[in-house]
Amino acid sequence: MKRAMSVLTAVSTAALLVLLAGSASAKTCEDITMPNSVTVDGVKLVLNGMGVREATVFNVNVYVAGLYVEAKSSSAGPILDAEGPRQLVLRFVRDVDKADIVEAFTEGFGHSGVAGLGPRIKQLVAMVPDAKDGATWTFTYTKDKGVEVKIGSSVKGAVEGADFFKAFLNIWLGSKPPNKGLKRGLLGGECG
Repeated sequence: MKRAMSVLTAVSTAALLVLLAGSASAKTCEDITMPNSVTVDGVKLVLNGMGVREATVFNVNVYVAGLYVEAKSSSAGPILDAEGPRQLVLRFVRDVDKADIVEAFTEGFGHSGVAGLGPRIKQLVAMVPDAKDGATWTFTYTKDKGVEVKIGSSVKGAVEGADFFKAFLNIWLGSKPPNKGLKRGLLGGECG
């Protein structure tokens, strides 16, 4: 009987450790789960934070964003100025027309204060389709490729320039983010 209890205790402990390890390897925000880390060109990036893009006066959830960086930061500056790879993941929780996405991107780039991005903004928006509920869009910056645009599992192309990616991230991390809870979440604060 003692042996059976010891085995039962060991199995229960092992099961608890597996559950705890699983929850430590991912983070959830608004029922969307993202891994705590990803690898880009052999470099491990950690999940800095997750936030929710809300729209309209009714605060309708549009997507959950996750930001991956080499070194976590609760301040936008070090993330925007980093030279290494970074990744922004958008997981849509509703359908969104391409026209609305293009308008939001264009407005966001307008707040960046960086001149001369027009042709590269056009290149980016040409790669994005209507967003469907459940779709995942991944924007990965590396020095060699620039900003790789991946819709689902399909790479659509890349847009050159560290300056472009800095302006792109500034849409979410700058002084005029789409909503403050999104920026707060991406900078490691509470998801919201």
